Amino acid sequence: MGPHFGDSPDRTAFARTLSDLKREGSNILLVGPDPDDAHADVCRRLLGEDDDAPRYRLFVLTRDGGERRRALVPTAPPGTEPARVVRQPGAPTVEGEAALTVTVDSDLLSALGVGFLDDVDEVAAESDGLEPAQLRVCFESVRPLVDRHRSETVFRLLHVMTSRIREERGMGHFHLRRARDDEYVTLLAPLFDAVVEVRTTNGTVEQRWHLREGDVTSDWIAV
Repeated sequence: MGPHFGDSPDRTAFARTLSDLKREGSNILLVGPDPDDAHADVCRRLLGEDDDAPRYRLFVLTRDGGERRRALVPTAPPGTEPARVVRQPGAPTVEGEAALTVTVDSDLLSALGVGFLDDVDEVAAESDGLEPAQLRVCFESVRPLVDRHRSETVFRLLHVMTSRIREERGMGHFHLRRARDDEYVTLLAPLFDAVVEVRTTNGTVEQRWHLREGDVTSDWIAV
């Protein structure tokens, strides 16, 4: 396991790596079995909701699969582009003012991948060239895919999606509500620039980053 960045040099290196990921494009795997509210807090930060910069937000929703979850699709901040949603049949219904929603016509992962790629292409065309970190992607739940499909098929789908996000220098995050040492987290981690654990301690949502570059692990940090 890499070093914890308690001292100044490691903290500086950590901040520099995060800055590089934002500029060059990146993908993050958010893990941890904590309730949706904890994931939602980190999700909002990664979507860039704390600043006024123009964003294109794209959400991918997978079928419910009996989880009875609610979709993590926050209302777009004033002055920003409407959110876009690509969803599987049977995925949670988008609530609120969310969006330009497309439901793909099949449970096949290839259909979900094509729907996602088409939406990214449309965003890139509308923007006449995306700026770094302007595209923000939230894959709301990977778990139904790993529960229902072969791991190789899921890996290929996420490889296509993460590669396309990097091409546009966007920032994607993918929620997988399983423990850090789960076999699927281990399998999928190489596709991502960081694995971020999420937990709630005494009512406080915390995150711990595992950066692939330099094998650096942060301390637990309050969100």
